[in-house]
Amino acid sequence: MALVFLLSAVAVALALYLRHVYSRFSSCGVKNLTPLPVLGNMARIATRMEHFTKNMQRIYNVGAGDRFVGKYEFLDPVVMIKDIDLIKTITVKDFEHFLDHRNFVDEKIDSCFGRNLFSLKGEEWKEMRSTLSPAFTSSKIRSMVPFMVETGDKMINSLRMKIKKSGNNSIHVDCKDLTTRYANDVIATCAFGLQVDSHLEENNTFYKKGKEAATFNFKQLLKFFTLTSWPKISKVFRITLFSEETRFFFRDLVLNTINDRETKQIIRPDMIHLLMEAKKGNLRHEDRSGQDTDAGFATVEESAVGRKNIDRVWTDNDLVAQVILFFIAGFDTVSTAMSFALHELAANPEVQERLHQEIKECHLKNNGKIDFNFIQELKYLDMVVSEVLRLWPPGVTMDRLCVKDYNLGKCNEKSTKDYVVRKGESIIIPTWSIHRDPVYYPRPLHFDPERFSEERKHLIQPFTYMPFGLGPRNCIGSRFALCEVKVLLYQLLLNVQLAPSEKTSIPVQLATDNFNLRIKGGHWVDLKLRE
Repeated sequence: MALVFLLSAVAVALALYLRHVYSRFSSCGVKNLTPLPVLGNMARIATRMEHFTKNMQRIYNVGAGDRFVGKYEFLDPVVMIKDIDLIKTITVKDFEHFLDHRNFVDEKIDSCFGRNLFSLKGEEWKEMRSTLSPAFTSSKIRSMVPFMVETGDKMINSLRMKIKKSGNNSIHVDCKDLTTRYANDVIATCAFGLQVDSHLEENNTFYKKGKEAATFNFKQLLKFFTLTSWPKISKVFRITLFSEETRFFFRDLVLNTINDRETKQIIRPDMIHLLMEAKKGNLRHEDRSGQDTDAGFATVEESAVGRKNIDRVWTDNDLVAQVILFFIAGFDTVSTAMSFALHELAANPEVQERLHQEIKECHLKNNGKIDFNFIQELKYLDMVVSEVLRLWPPGVTMDRLCVKDYNLGKCNEKSTKDYVVRKGESIIIPTWSIHRDPVYYPRPLHFDPERFSEERKHLIQPFTYMPFGLGPRNCIGSRFALCEVKVLLYQLLLNVQLAPSEKTSIPVQLATDNFNLRIKGGHWVDLKLRE
């Protein structure tokens, strides 16, 4: 009887606790989907019944016309901001209230990943952003284009060999595998100064370690939820997103590369060199009237936060952390954008042909030379890339951690009570859902590069297009990413033609076993050599 009484008391206490937790939104009239005990609104993601984007869309559709709605990530209340004016206020005007990202790597447990620009908080983030931003200007990216072109040449040569061996001038290719290998080799040369050919040497160590670090599979998804929702449990069990072997591999690679360059006095215009200069305080911000040009419509601007000269000396761990972040971001997010670009070009032959003609004319005009300036002259290429990033943004959501209590106001006109985000709580901005909202983009699921034409791009409402984030905490590598995607498309379409294969997923269905954007069954297309 005592045991029954005890269990009953525990059950009642738990029920009252959950009732209190899950009344956070309803008490202020904020709409949300009905949560399940403990799981909140994450049950269908945790059980792999739906992709994160579908879950986000269901929550976004709650409360049509509301400025914001709520979701429960297990036991944590998270506000989804829908109103564009409020998004602008949060990310720019009142940025200091939402300065940080949520915790997902504890630097005391994992300093290699926990000290990167994404994870740093407060003044340390501001100082690191200011230190690094001169390394990501267009003038610095321009010097890396030859490395990208060299990598692309290797990819094209590999494809030529495989197509010729096929005997029918065509091969089936998984675009995600192709673009991941390309992105891997670009990072190898542009960051580490390594010559890697992942198309010929498919299982090279650099590629395997990179894939392990960048692929957000279901196991890592569970780790991520634990790190963000139950940080105390994570500390007790010393849970990290990445294996110790992966951390040591990248740390040794970065430090050995730095030591070798310092010993031999090697200077190469790549990311390792720029970060070495940044660590010494030798990088300085360029005059805005200089060569820091846009890399396309999607380019984000550096704010005043990132344009201060900082003389702080950074540790080896700080330097390693930035290189690893650069690698992971370049390995997966860029390759994801490229793979969906190839899918859409295969599915839309008229777009592909127009883009091919633009590239062909540019190539003839410039005598086969490919450089940063020539790439930026291609208007239709920029339109295509911009539309890919609208329809398939690799970063499907933005998160911000509230560092000072913030009054969001009322969720709608009928509400009688303001909602205050408390310090330590989070908000999210649903990039995916806003990019696909018919209010902002008519026929949102239709792939239409003309949205970004000179005649129509002014119709795009500010703060409704955010593939690289918004405000001072936007993506520092937007110019590099855009340039890399464009160089790949330039070289690929110049040499091969894409077409749907029997395994091409039309319409696209996203795989639910992965947190990243992946097409269920693979990103398959047919490739054949152009005349």
